[in-house]
Amino acid sequence: MYEDIFDSIRFAAEKRNLREATIQLYCSNVSYFLRFTGKPVSSLTLEDADAFLTAKRLEGRSPETHNHYRSAIKFFYKRVLKVMWDDDEVPAMKRERNLPAVLSRQEINAVIDATPNLKHKAIISTMYSSGLRVSEAIHLHYDDVSRTNMTIHVRETKGRIDRYTILSSKNLDILTEYWYQCGRPKGILFPSSWTGGYLDINGVNQFFKESARRAGITRRVSSHTCRHSFASHLFEDGIDIKYIQSLLGHVDPRSTDVYLHVSSKALLGIRSPFDVPEGGRL
Repeated sequence: MYEDIFDSIRFAAEKRNLREATIQLYCSNVSYFLRFTGKPVSSLTLEDADAFLTAKRLEGRSPETHNHYRSAIKFFYKRVLKVMWDDDEVPAMKRERNLPAVLSRQEINAVIDATPNLKHKAIISTMYSSGLRVSEAIHLHYDDVSRTNMTIHVRETKGRIDRYTILSSKNLDILTEYWYQCGRPKGILFPSSWTGGYLDINGVNQFFKESARRAGITRRVSSHTCRHSFASHLFEDGIDIKYIQSLLGHVDPRSTDVYLHVSSKALLGIRSPFDVPEGGRL
């Protein structure tokens, strides 16, 4: 029904070199919006966009979901319909800045030890020891791992900016064991056993949560917790926040500053003024 519209969205998105996943999400969200309004495309107004987004907010959609809808509709209005967009009239929802979940070093080791599948163990240890997003870990190739330089070349990044991160000696031992026992993959480092292609992100989250459960961790965690724990532990070890930012591939330093709040203050050697004798010094 809206094929011409989707073709126009794709054309405008490809001109701007947007990712395929982003293009598909834009088309899906715009389709949802058009079905909601039931109006001809030529008669759409900002009020229609605001009414749709207000309905989503009242349904209890999260700020992230609300803003995904808004981004797609905004792109559609500006790049396809050539309609003036007003951020004041159709504002984004303010996101809640919750502190990320972080596991202790002992808990991370317990999760890895509780993972019976060698490929899964290699993935979890790589995400933690190098600070990778799950999407970055599953897109690694054999040639991205350098034993000589003890680095990992991260290519499929969120912001499309390649970077190098550190390769742990302990993780290299796990990767080596995995490589020899699991078919010696020369292309994709962690290929799907079913398709030979890239693993599914949801599948990685599923086996990580199962390993966390086996390790006795009851609080809510995900595979992204490995990345948060990597950054927090580096900060506790005294690594400059700028180096952590570089290893994580954060463009905005504010994304890295959150680890100032989640790191163990006891390990940083900070004493409460309540514990300092009167007349003493911190």
